Amino acid sequence: MNFLSVPKVTFLVLFSLLFSFTSCSEGGKRDKSLLPSSVGNINSLVIITPNELWNGIVGEAIRNNFAAPTDGLPQDEPLFSMNQMPPEAFTGFARSNRIFLYVTLSDEDKVTLATDEYAKPQTGSLIKATSEEKLVALINENAAKIIASFHDSEIKERQRRTSISLMKTDSLKHVMGVSMKIPSAYRIAKATDSFFWLRKDLKDGTTNILVYQTPLSMIKNDSTAVGDIIKIRDSIGSKLLPVEDDDQFITEDAYAPYLFKTTIDGKFAYETKGTWEVKDALMGGPFINFAVKDEKNNRYLILEGFTYAPSVSKRDLQFELESILLSSKLEE
Repeated sequence: MNFLSVPKVTFLVLFSLLFSFTSCSEGGKRDKSLLPSSVGNINSLVIITPNELWNGIVGEAIRNNFAAPTDGLPQDEPLFSMNQMPPEAFTGFARSNRIFLYVTLSDEDKVTLATDEYAKPQTGSLIKATSEEKLVALINENAAKIIASFHDSEIKERQRRTSISLMKTDSLKHVMGVSMKIPSAYRIAKATDSFFWLRKDLKDGTTNILVYQTPLSMIKNDSTAVGDIIKIRDSIGSKLLPVEDDDQFITEDAYAPYLFKTTIDGKFAYETKGTWEVKDALMGGPFINFAVKDEKNNRYLILEGFTYAPSVSKRDLQFELESILLSSKLEE
C-alpha cells in the first residue's frame, strides 16, 4: 500500500489507531482511568474498514465469519449485528462501541487484540496485511479466537446488566446447592426437592431456566454424551413440564444438537445447544444445556435455558440465558 496516496484524514486516523495498538502490544502502560463508558446493544459489532474492502473479498470474509449463523437456533440469526464504517468515520463517539473490528491494508501482516482502547469495558481487534488476499487469510485463521474474545466480553456485559436487579435465589441454593445471578423479572414456576423451573414472561412467550441433577453414571463418556444428555432432558421434560393434550416436551430430532466442552465455576461441563419441540404440536424453540460434573456430590448438575417466543428473534434471549447459567456457583 502506498501511504502517499491515502487521504490525509484517513492516514491520520489509521496512524493514531496503529500507534495505540502498538503501544498496547509492547507492554506500555496507559492511563485509562478517564476513558468513557462503552456503549452498544449486546452483540452489536462495529466493523471499521474502507468501503472498497467491505464491498469486496475482504468484506465477504468478515461477513462469513462474524455474521455466521448462531449455533442452536431454529432460524438463522447472525453471531453479531454488524455496522460498517470507513476509518475516517471512526472518531469521537463512534469509538465508544463495546466491541469493534478494524481491518485495513498496511505494510505488515499482523493481528492484534486490545482491551479498553477507547472506552471501558471494550474489546477490539486490528487485522492488517499487505494485500486483500492476506487480509482474507488472516480473518479466516483468527476469526474463532476473536469471536471467542468478543463473546466473553458480551457475556460479562450481559451479566453486569443482570446484576442491577437480581432475583432472590436462596431456595435454589439451599435445595440444589447452586447459586446464580438471575434477573428479578424471573419467578419460580415450579420447585421440588430435585427440580427447579424459573421463567420470565415476554410480550409473546417466555424464557425459562431448569435446574436438576442426575447421577454421574448417566453420562458415560464423550462418545455417548450427546445421546445421554438428550435422554436425560427428554425424560425430565416429558415428566415435569406441563403441556396440553398429553403431548411431550422433547428435543427436536430433525436437527443434531451441538456439543462443546467447557467449565462452569471451575468444573468440567458439557455444553449442548439445540432446539426443542412439543411432540405433535406446532411449538418449539432453542435451548442451551450445561451438564456440570460435580464429582464431590456424585452428580451431574443440569442447568438449562430455553425460549418459547415464536414471533421474535431468539439470539439475544438465548444469550441472556447463557450468561445467567454461566454465573452459576456450586456450593461446597
